[in-house]
Amino acid sequence: MADHRPDADLLRIGVPSKGRLSELATTLLHDAGLTFRRPERSLFARCRDLPVEIVFLRTADIPVLAAEGAIDLGITGADLVAESGADLVHHLDLGVGSCRLALCVDVDAELTDASALDGKRVATSFPSITKAWLAERGATCHLVELSGSVEIMIALGVADAIVDLVETGSTLAANRLRVLDELGRYETVLVQNRRLRHADMVERIVRRLEGVVIARTYSLLEYNIPRSALPEAEKITPGFNSPTVSALEDADWCAVRAMVRRGEVHAIMERLDAVGASAIVETFISNCRL
Repeated sequence: MADHRPDADLLRIGVPSKGRLSELATTLLHDAGLTFRRPERSLFARCRDLPVEIVFLRTADIPVLAAEGAIDLGITGADLVAESGADLVHHLDLGVGSCRLALCVDVDAELTDASALDGKRVATSFPSITKAWLAERGATCHLVELSGSVEIMIALGVADAIVDLVETGSTLAANRLRVLDELGRYETVLVQNRRLRHADMVERIVRRLEGVVIARTYSLLEYNIPRSALPEAEKITPGFNSPTVSALEDADWCAVRAMVRRGEVHAIMERLDAVGASAIVETFISNCRL
């Protein structure tokens, strides 16, 4: 790998170097207009049109390196930020990588709450979060700290319970585990070193990412509606501030455009259809400023 000397004039953004979160972070940055190409085996990539350098790091190291000033901004999991205890500025939830941290036990275990684990063994990759959470519930446990394969520790006889990230639950079922309680829900976040450099550029990057994140949450819905039914339709699609209403050649009809939450589009279209709307069209939004 070629020698690389950090440039103090560049804003440095730390992103995961591999895995699903790396792909999500890279796509998000590209969608926000940060164009870069990672040279093979390199840990650095210079953005084409902005004084920004992307640094590829271990996901778990990003909170610490941001706090130490090695990078200015970092994209990582909120669970890793919480576990590290790093003092960072939380800028933005990025709307991807959603998961929950759960306390899990064997499906046949006669345990009903966390307090019953007092004096028992708990395996986890999140010892700081786990210890504090269990202490709040009156349980002092022996923590078995691991960096992976936590889900098999009960079967191996290493632990009586585990605390691990849960997404779909298929891994739990495969290992005959059930969720006893939930410690928290997390997603991918943008964090910043408190000793802020390049404040103007940070603001530009944050606004760009915010525009992409919001755009992924909303769709633009367009439809025609009889003017007599417009008040009812506006209740269904109030828009971000208000809907855009335009006159049609037929004076008894008007056209409406409004932003709606993407996850609610199908239900909203059905409600609009029921009040007399027609030509209802959904358009995806790739970027926006609100």
